[in-house]
Amino acid sequence: MKKEKATILIIDDDEDVLLSAQLMLKRHYEKVVTAPHPRELNHLLSREKPHLVLLDMNFRLGFNSGEEGLYWLQHIKDVNPDIPVILMTAFGEIELAVEALQLGASDFILKPWENEKLRDKISKALEGGKPTKSTPQDNGQPTTIPSSEFIMGSSSSFQQVMDIVEKVSKTAANVLILGESGTGKQQVARQIHALSDRRDQVFVHVDLGALSENLFESELFGHKKGAFTDAKEDKKGRFEMASGGTIFLDEIGNLPLNLQAKLLSVLQDRKFSRIGEGEERKVDARFIFATNAPLEEWVKEGKFREDLMYRINTIEIPLPALRERREDIQVFLQHFLKIFTQKYEKSSLQLTREALGALKNYHWPGNIRELQHAVERAVILAEGETIQATDFRFKKEGESTGEIGLNNLNLQEIEKLLIEKALSRNGGNISQAARDLGLTRAALYRRMEKHNL
Repeated sequence: MKKEKATILIIDDDEDVLLSAQLMLKRHYEKVVTAPHPRELNHLLSREKPHLVLLDMNFRLGFNSGEEGLYWLQHIKDVNPDIPVILMTAFGEIELAVEALQLGASDFILKPWENEKLRDKISKALEGGKPTKSTPQDNGQPTTIPSSEFIMGSSSSFQQVMDIVEKVSKTAANVLILGESGTGKQQVARQIHALSDRRDQVFVHVDLGALSENLFESELFGHKKGAFTDAKEDKKGRFEMASGGTIFLDEIGNLPLNLQAKLLSVLQDRKFSRIGEGEERKVDARFIFATNAPLEEWVKEGKFREDLMYRINTIEIPLPALRERREDIQVFLQHFLKIFTQKYEKSSLQLTREALGALKNYHWPGNIRELQHAVERAVILAEGETIQATDFRFKKEGESTGEIGLNNLNLQEIEKLLIEKALSRNGGNISQAARDLGLTRAALYRRMEKHNL
């Protein structure tokens, strides 16, 4: 793949962030330079002459105000006002990041980012385009494939889903979206919001599976300055940030039992208090939930509260797996082909009849997301003017999730198989695969590069 003639400068005090960003971006740009602190800025701006700067907003342990990011942003603009700067920020700093846009930042990206989301923002900034739509209305999680582009198909099972979506969107009822990983649960949630009377207000996506117990209350309820050791300032929680709009609580099945009780209290009373504050605040948000877990079975096993189950599933929307709507495969295929042949400047590529047949017959354990990644990978690997079935590198059914043979004791091969299995299980989602493997994103990237994955 041809690399773009650009130098990207990344400044962050987190080694994992620097490494993962560098590994990803060096595939697309001629030069990627990293630095752990902005005190090296003057030297780097003079020596490297970067075309774009990725800048973190905090560099001192225990300080999360983001003021350092604003200071160094202004410094870069004073040195060279033409260099686009994209700020890297945590969820709670979104309001400050919006302020940074007014001070000259090209855009901002939330950590942990989606690689395609970051690439899209960098491309637009280098082209001098407007920031992508990542405002307080959106926590920056979707990929560069717009939500509506996962919402397509003519199969009867999909049309049944869309009929329910249209009806429920006009109400304030709680909705529980069920389905395997990669079936488009987040996109359906966004579609409900887009069709509702709250469409012009905020949409806040919260991945409950990614919140540790010690962060749960602070992230959802917010906190008052001084409420605990690291509470350096007042902070809005996500319930508060979603006021007037929609809050999407993803991976609800991953919520521990003790935290389920706290969420149930909010849903029942529609009130909450920030940590360290006695004042009760009202929750004015539409609630949408999603999970790929068998909640009814978990209720019987005591893993999920029955009363919470009844609170969240006023309306259930089960999403069919891609193998259950095979007539829609070609619709997605043609759509993703158009996107990625343009992206990688291979517009003349054609799909062979054998490849199309293989796509339609494959079992798609990772569903639409797996199809998206498979098409992108095939476009990259394809030689000549056609995409062959072998370019998709399909695994036989059960191969990606089967047991690793104990007769194979080669550690390198076992490591590669485990990584492939984790990636397949999570539909190519790096963050989730890394979590399953007990690795950081950066550590997983290093191993993927070692094994040419």
